[in-house]
Amino acid sequence: LSDCLACDSCMTSEEGARVFQQNQKEFFRILNLNKKCDTSKHKVLAVSICPQSLPYFAAKFSLSVNDAAKRLCGFLKSLGVHYVFDTTIAADFSILESQREFVQRYQRRNQEEHALPMFASACPG
Repeated sequence: LSDCLACDSCMTSEEGARVFQQNQKEFFRILNLNKKCDTSKHKVLAVSICPQSLPYFAAKFSLSVNDAAKRLCGFLKSLGVHYVFDTTIAADFSILESQREFVQRYQRRNQEEHALPMFASACPG
C-alpha cells in the first residue's frame, strides 16, 4: 500500500486497512511465529507474484523469466510460504475486460456523450 499512488481510488478504506496489514514486517512476524509453534497452529502464508515483477528478477540475476519464477517460488517456499500464486491469468482477464468495455463504449460513442474517452491502466504500485 505504501507504493499506491491513489490514482483512481480503487480501494475502499476497509480494503486499504487489510492491505496495510500485509507488509514486510507482518510477513516476517508470521514466518517467525510459524517457526516457533506447532504446525497445527501455523498461519497460512500465501504470496501472489504479478507478471510485471518477474522480468525484473530475471534481468537482475541473468535468468530466463521462467527460471526466475521457479527460483523465486522456491525461495519463498524455503522461507516458509505455503502457497505462491502467479497472477498472470488475472492480469489477462483484466485486459480482456478492459477491451470488452472499450468496444462497448466505442459502439455507443455516437449515442452517449461520455462514452469516450475511456481511461484505463494497470496499477503501477
